[in-house]
Amino acid sequence: MTILTESTVAGIDDQRNATDNKFMVALDVDGTLVDHDGHMSAPVREAAQAVVAAGHDVLIATGRSLTATLPIIEQIGISTGYAVCCNGGVTLRLDPELADGYEIIHKSTFDPAPALRALSDRLPTAKYALEDEDGNFLATERFHDASFGVESVPVDFRTLLEATAVRLVVFSTENTPEEFSETIQQIGLAGVTYSVGWTAWLDIAAAGVTKASALERLRGHLGTEPHLTVAIGDGRNDIEMLGWAGRGVAMGQAPDEVIAAADEVTASVFDDGAAHVLLSLLR
Repeated sequence: MTILTESTVAGIDDQRNATDNKFMVALDVDGTLVDHDGHMSAPVREAAQAVVAAGHDVLIATGRSLTATLPIIEQIGISTGYAVCCNGGVTLRLDPELADGYEIIHKSTFDPAPALRALSDRLPTAKYALEDEDGNFLATERFHDASFGVESVPVDFRTLLEATAVRLVVFSTENTPEEFSETIQQIGLAGVTYSVGWTAWLDIAAAGVTKASALERLRGHLGTEPHLTVAIGDGRNDIEMLGWAGRGVAMGQAPDEVIAAADEVTASVFDDGAAHVLLSLLR
């Protein structure tokens, strides 16, 4: 595995440096483009803008919901192309000629009830929220997170059981990520795809749906060769994406299992690690 630092960026002189190659660049948001306070540094923003301006296909690939993703797209200045939200559950096509500047071209939904029932038995004090097929967030205990992008609607647990979900979120202040992982292994979550976050946070999507599955669909559409795909991420929900990319780069602060899935490691989000990778595509 390569440790990517500012001093080694200049040494990358293989196919990544060829000016006639067009990269497909998938960028995670939280912990990659922005820190955990939601701040994007000027070097990261400018590097991303430079890659966009150079004509490469830059795609946001995030666990965030649509409305929480749009400000990042605007900040980087991506006006055309595609974006992946909800860990692959929603795919957008960006076009300034559209009324909203985008349209949803793919959405994967699932029945959250089996997972909710199994988890609630093991995690009775956890908070639950889901994004429904209309983009609303329904939540227990007024549970809200910036990744939702909209204010959640407080509902009872039965209402969640009866909804159709694009994304299901489980959060507990009384459990560790390791305890979440043990719980999942014990109950077995059939018919869904899941990832455990930095805290005691569990994201669940439809079976087989990940950032990687959505990106692969777009790669085929764009006609990009696999070796020209690049992905940068820091979370456990990025593991499949990093393995999918021809060049998968983990952020320096990523957990060990995320680093193990990557080809390279860059600096942390606090040291503008994403900027180092993005600038290497322009050399």
